[in-house]
Amino acid sequence: MGTKDKLQGEGDRESARRYDEATKAFVESGKVKKQAETTAKISPEEERELEEAEKAGKERAKEEDPAVRRDYSKP
Repeated sequence: MGTKDKLQGEGDRESARRYDEATKAFVESGKVKKQAETTAKISPEEERELEEAEKAGKERAKEEDPAVRRDYSKP
């Protein structure tokens, strides 16, 4: 009982750090672009449906999330 339990629960900073590092490594590896290029293309009809659904969703929103157009090059 002398050692502290490693289970940190919700808001686990150690797991969040490992996830962030792994995500950053994946993005920097260039695999994101490769995955995007190999992803199945959608039909024009499906693209139109998606655009209509996005428009309908935006009409209900009070405002756009600022993170959508955030400049990530600035801290």
